[in-house]
Amino acid sequence: MLYCTSFETTIGIIYIASSEKGICKVSLTLESADEFKAWIKKHFGEHEIVESKKENREAIEQIKLYLARRLKKFSLKINLIGTEFQKKVWREVMKIPYGKTTTYAILAEKINKPNAYRAVANALGANPLPIIIPCHRVIASDGSLGGYTGGVKIKEFLLGLEGARDV
Repeated sequence: MLYCTSFETTIGIIYIASSEKGICKVSLTLESADEFKAWIKKHFGEHEIVESKKENREAIEQIKLYLARRLKKFSLKINLIGTEFQKKVWREVMKIPYGKTTTYAILAEKINKPNAYRAVANALGANPLPIIIPCHRVIASDGSLGGYTGGVKIKEFLLGLEGARDV
């Protein structure tokens, strides 16, 4: 069974999905409800889908606390959906401290794939749990923001929220 819902935040509507194994999808404002549903169908097929804020209450609360600057580290049970390479990248990203940034190249080195910075960027683009897996903390070597699934404005906002960047 999959539990899905949406909720309003300071950065717009966020869609989330969780299973018994944990939260598996967070969609920020650039991703439509249809794109969210397509991701669910692709990765969970014919699982029964139930609208439930109750089952997602802890994730909603933690995301809202983070956006209110009252939470620096998430403590949610997560269900990572992706390739082994993607999961390796995402686990490394989860080690980046609140308020700090790193580059795609440094991240590639940390996973022992120093020439794979483009593949790292692609893995971050496929991150199913933005904000929770803080890929917004990864920037280009020249200091530019690079891309973000939630849009560059949200990436800039999140980095500013954490005090990682003057905005």
